[in-house]
Amino acid sequence: MTYAAFLDSQTQPDAPAGLSALLEALWYAGRDEWHKAHAIAQQHEDVPLFDWLHAFLHRQQGDADNAAYWYQRANRPVFAGSLRHEWQELVRTQLPE
Repeated sequence: MTYAAFLDSQTQPDAPAGLSALLEALWYAGRDEWHKAHAIAQQHEDVPLFDWLHAFLHRQQGDADNAAYWYQRANRPVFAGSLRHEWQELVRTQLPE
């Protein structure tokens, strides 16, 4: 799947079949289905990209302190850009343009 196809899939009622757990969580996060994305992130704690996702989700939720904790666990600085930009950057770690 390409990045563009992933973006297009956001308008569909269900996540595309065959997504990795990280992409599935990002699919839900991109649709503001926070609880579904968070449940997936929690299942993969101690995996750096999932810890980054976890940080993003708490930032999306408005919980800066919890987000900072997860950025530290992911060994990443607190993201300074917009939530949308961070989400796009996370997706691009997994998909080609």
